[in-house]
Amino acid sequence: MDDAVKIVNDIKAGRIKPVYLLMGEEPYYIDKISDYIEQNILTEDEKSFNQTIVYGRDVSIDDIISISRRFPMMAERQVVIVREAQELSRTIENLGAYVQNLMPSTVLVICYKYKTIDKRKKLVKSCMEKGVVFSGKKLYENKVADWIKRVLAGRGYSIEPKAAAILVEFLGNDLEKISNELGKLEIVLPPGSTITPQVIEDNIGFSKDYNIYELRKAIGARNQKQAYQIVHYFAENPKNHPLVMTTGLIFQFFSQLLQYHGLKDKSPKNVAAALGVSPYFLDEYILAVKNYPMKKVSHVVATLRDIDVKGKGVGATTSSGDLMKEMLFKIFA
Repeated sequence: MDDAVKIVNDIKAGRIKPVYLLMGEEPYYIDKISDYIEQNILTEDEKSFNQTIVYGRDVSIDDIISISRRFPMMAERQVVIVREAQELSRTIENLGAYVQNLMPSTVLVICYKYKTIDKRKKLVKSCMEKGVVFSGKKLYENKVADWIKRVLAGRGYSIEPKAAAILVEFLGNDLEKISNELGKLEIVLPPGSTITPQVIEDNIGFSKDYNIYELRKAIGARNQKQAYQIVHYFAENPKNHPLVMTTGLIFQFFSQLLQYHGLKDKSPKNVAAALGVSPYFLDEYILAVKNYPMKKVSHVVATLRDIDVKGKGVGATTSSGDLMKEMLFKIFA
């Protein structure tokens, strides 16, 4: 995020490079940077003659080089944006020759999504020397809530930790989807508002009471009634709450409890850092550790592995709803 912001700020300040290689597994910032270049480097009058957008599946490297070597018309520079450049993966290295002898009046933007080019390759080295190389990495899910908080703060909003956790549960680490949902909330909420679980339920439809985080909390507190209610809801809505995701996140929770039991330093700060969780949720872990001694945690981990195997159709034909109920029965036993 910081690298993307720096690129945009440099462009705003007039520090425009002749080539931008935007690559990586996470496409969100690749799109944001290329969109900003598309919208802001040229004036509206200049764009008609001096801005060209092509797609990797429709052009060759020779086409891109030919376009990039044109002189701008009645403008200081031209902009050439290559979207979906990963479609040219077999020949993309041939662009290195152009970058070594590029047109200073051309801004070439290469959007290479979902993968990266080996940094030892000539193209990457040349782009680093002559321009900008941006590599977008997928965020780990335990980092996405902080990302949501930072994005909203930049837009003049705040969000409660539980609300951020609900978004992560339903949307994972897909930053584009999350950004789109946040955009919906910004339409209905005035700047300065705090996004709560109720706001998310009212405007997006994700339940604040029946989600994996509430299930995890109920299991940790040994609240059997609430846990079974949530599992029943999951069974009625299997598309939104697939068994593999549910067991996977509960397995992660008990794996963290196992790690917690093994810590020598059980101070809140150290526990939060070691487990990779927000301090906001730490009380749930403290209670769960009291309710599940290490021996019991080990037994639950083995149970969850067994449920996962059954859920994949190995040695059982039980429905996902019944398997979730079996999971709870064995956890609470």
